[in-house]
Amino acid sequence: MQAEVTWVDGLKFMGQSASGHSIVMDGSGGKTAPSPMEMVLMAAGGCSSVDVVDGLKSAGQRVTDCRAKLTTERRDTAPRLFTQIHIHFQVSGEALDPAIVSQVTADSLEKYCSVCLMLGQGVEMRHSWEIIATDVAND
Repeated sequence: MQAEVTWVDGLKFMGQSASGHSIVMDGSGGKTAPSPMEMVLMAAGGCSSVDVVDGLKSAGQRVTDCRAKLTTERRDTAPRLFTQIHIHFQVSGEALDPAIVSQVTADSLEKYCSVCLMLGQGVEMRHSWEIIATDVAND
């Protein structure tokens, strides 16, 4: 895997992935685009969400929505590393089994999510989950 980051101006940079996708990052606190640390946080949420949706589908669960809400704690002094990340998964679907949701979300952080596993070497990774009921229309 390769990527390239090019300075645009000020503290703004353009990231280009080997797959041809671009994203702007803003090192001035995210004024005009996500900051690099926000990108790391979103990467953890994206990577773990892929695992959760894929795991639920593989377990025969009829998942219809998945949201990962992430919160962090950071060091007060430079380097302002994350010291803790909490991912709260909100999943919706038809008759989701809480035991399966619990196992799949835990497995993501402990076994499968590359981003979370890398961060977990120096960051306390925690998670929680809830099933969000969906309205079922009566025909």
